[in-house]
Amino acid sequence: MTLVRESAIREIRAELSELDLEWTESAPGLFSVSLPGTRKLVTECALHVGKHGMNVRAFVARKPDENHVGVYRWLLERNLKLHGICFAVDALGDIYLTGSLPVELVSRTQVDRLLGAVAEAADDSFNVILELGFAESIRQEWAWRRSRGESTANLAAFTRLDPGERPKS
Repeated sequence: MTLVRESAIREIRAELSELDLEWTESAPGLFSVSLPGTRKLVTECALHVGKHGMNVRAFVARKPDENHVGVYRWLLERNLKLHGICFAVDALGDIYLTGSLPVELVSRTQVDRLLGAVAEAADDSFNVILELGFAESIRQEWAWRRSRGESTANLAAFTRLDPGERPKS
């Protein structure tokens, strides 16, 4: 292992140890971090330190059920406002946040900044992605829960998709 890579790994370990986050290191330089949120309750994030760089990858949402073009367009437009990370889709159409940093630039400050950017972007985008790409499923969930007398509390962010909600005049 090169000295620069070893230094980067030490920086990440030090920063993760100081942050109040759940994390593991399954192999030297391969970290898994759980980032808490309010809309997306947890975003699982992987940090991998390679020979030349550190990569970050975080799962945000599965492939949209509908309105693929609208969802992916929104993600591309959102990329213009992000720093150090961007939205990407895998071969299945699942949505991720990705980023990279030259191994020489890995520092505690950069790790904190990158994890903060991932947590914020995942949390801020989650309900929009759900609304754009899963609207019909959300409408069905509203109806199903009401028909069974179950709580709809965690659907509160999607009241405009509530099929039982009457438009206000």
